[in-house]
Amino acid sequence: MKTDDMLAGLAAEAKREGIDVVTLRAIIEEASDAGAARALERLGLSDGAAHADVKELRQLLAAWREAKRGALKAALDWLVKGLLALLLIGIAVRLGAGEWVR
Repeated sequence: MKTDDMLAGLAAEAKREGIDVVTLRAIIEEASDAGAARALERLGLSDGAAHADVKELRQLLAAWREAKRGALKAALDWLVKGLLALLLIGIAVRLGAGEWVR
């Protein structure tokens, strides 16, 4: 039985007989299942390959994060090396290293 049919049947039963806790719980479960299925369908994740697609997306996201982290680390390394080079040049000029070269 389709979820929509099941939900309609439960709602009709509740209207006819009054609603008890078990029927209410069944209506809520069927409605939430229908909503989840509809949301997955709208996202394009309702087919059999959805699990593999999500797994691949997670791998791509992890690779992107790792690449971003590596690029940031490399940029910081270059910045620190540049600052240290400027510091050494400043020290050399202060000590008169220009005279030693001539």
